[in-house]
Amino acid sequence: MQTILAVLFALLAAVSNALATVLQRYAARTVPLSAGLRPALMGELLRKPVWLAGFGAVVAAAAFQALALLNGALSLVQPLFVLELPFALFIGGFVLHRRLPPRGWAAVAAMVAGLGVGLWAASPGGGVDRPRIGTWMMALSGCVAAVLVLVLIAVRRPEGRVRAACFGLSAAVCYALTAGLLKDATQVWDSDGAAAFFTAWQTYGFALVGVAAVFLLENAMQSGPLVASQPALTLGDATVSLVLGVTVFEEDLRGGWWLLPMLLGALLVVAGAFVLVRVPFVRTLVAPDAPR
Repeated sequence: MQTILAVLFALLAAVSNALATVLQRYAARTVPLSAGLRPALMGELLRKPVWLAGFGAVVAAAAFQALALLNGALSLVQPLFVLELPFALFIGGFVLHRRLPPRGWAAVAAMVAGLGVGLWAASPGGGVDRPRIGTWMMALSGCVAAVLVLVLIAVRRPEGRVRAACFGLSAAVCYALTAGLLKDATQVWDSDGAAAFFTAWQTYGFALVGVAAVFLLENAMQSGPLVASQPALTLGDATVSLVLGVTVFEEDLRGGWWLLPMLLGALLVVAGAFVLVRVPFVRTLVAPDAPR
């Protein structure tokens, strides 16, 4: 029953994130854009009911993700967020009155099938509720080191695919780490109450790393084509989440020949993402607007 709840809440979180993307992108199209920073922008958006609805969807997504992680394994919950992009396309098509071409539908089918095959083959489960602090410190050190290396490579490259992919992969590491810290923090709430949650280092850790993830993702979108950053984000988030699930939370995954269908599932997800981000409608929906 807990696994079913975890999947359900994860899907609701993915839908909520997708709704937030569409609503906030729709609201952003209604205000003037500029090449530089404009302090008045936030005030203008706050007066837009559509943007506020999008912010509400972000809050709902965070709550659903916390509930999903409370009930299920990190290596089960986080890969389900691959479906956020297809959900955004369905919602965006309705809101923006756009249709996804046949190759787009084929790409969505490939992503859904790949995710299903991969999770079926991996069969994630088990694990501990509260990881050991020593294990957390090693995982944090490894993730921070990986992000720093990727960012260093990115800033030394000109705008293009490599720069965008490095920023996208660094954002993926941060998103996976945010989910792991959030899972641990929700267990603190569940076992020790709200007061312990707001004094736990994991709570402030996932807030800080989450902000870093958003910042790196924005840089990825600004640094090069979506076809470079989105697959790196999609596969990187799922892969790092699986690694953290196994190493930090001691979750169980199938091994042996099951690795073959897992690899097949990952390839289908990446292939679907590569095709989707080449569809003009998708670039309009998820990529930042050019200043004018």
